Amino acid sequence: MYTVLGGSGFIGRNLVRRLRELGQVVHVPARADLPLAGRDLGHVIYAIGLTADFRTRPFDTIEAHVSLAADILRQNAFSSFLYLSSTRVYANGQDTRETANLSASPLNPSDLYNLSKLTGEAICLASGRENVRVARLSNVVGPDEAEADTFLGALCREAKAGHIQLQTALQSAKDYIWIDDAVDLLLRIAEQGRHSVYNVASGRQTSHADWCAAIQSRAQCSVGVNDPAPTVSLAPISVDRVKDEFAFAATPVLERISEILGMSGSGFNLDPRPST
Repeated sequence: MYTVLGGSGFIGRNLVRRLRELGQVVHVPARADLPLAGRDLGHVIYAIGLTADFRTRPFDTIEAHVSLAADILRQNAFSSFLYLSSTRVYANGQDTRETANLSASPLNPSDLYNLSKLTGEAICLASGRENVRVARLSNVVGPDEAEADTFLGALCREAKAGHIQLQTALQSAKDYIWIDDAVDLLLRIAEQGRHSVYNVASGRQTSHADWCAAIQSRAQCSVGVNDPAPTVSLAPISVDRVKDEFAFAATPVLERISEILGMSGSGFNLDPRPST
């Protein structure tokens, strides 16, 4: 049995979908029902979290990333517990191995997210409970990304309107992973993981220029860049651990550009040129 906490979010609902496809019994409790004190939750995946709005909801961020996780760890029985964190925790350094020493500043409002995730990780790993693991996810993308409140979602919406205007330089780059790859790897980590912390990432950088070129290969839109525009890139994420342990190899996200754009709909001005 699995219990997916945060099952209504993007990652959570895709985990639930995949588990049910595999014939698993999946419990998806509502937020109001937490922390389910005293129950045996089976394999727990903790996917509760805030993303884009963490700066304006600091107390909710701490509750979601730390307090609720601590309550579950303290009050419930489980077979395993997988806490979903983020590769954003590597933002202030160049070493992206799971064993890296990480830093964040409480004086920087943008570091609240990292500090809360790292505190959530710390309470998991210091809980004394068996089979507790952490998965640090990179930027997860999926079909119909235009509906998401993400950088790539904004690109898709702007492309639909006919023009992409970048606030950061074309050379800016991050690690992106396709949702199905992320979900399948998370489930393997939850049940089979031999380590306590894992990066769930593709291990390759995709630049703004790469995304714009892929979008323009499928839809008619122009691209502009603010002047001046800073280059914003995170260090490449290490995936040596998941490669060695699970022989993991991610699908190149640019190959899924039609699905990302949601081109089964009719909102785009389609480019008649054949793709290459």
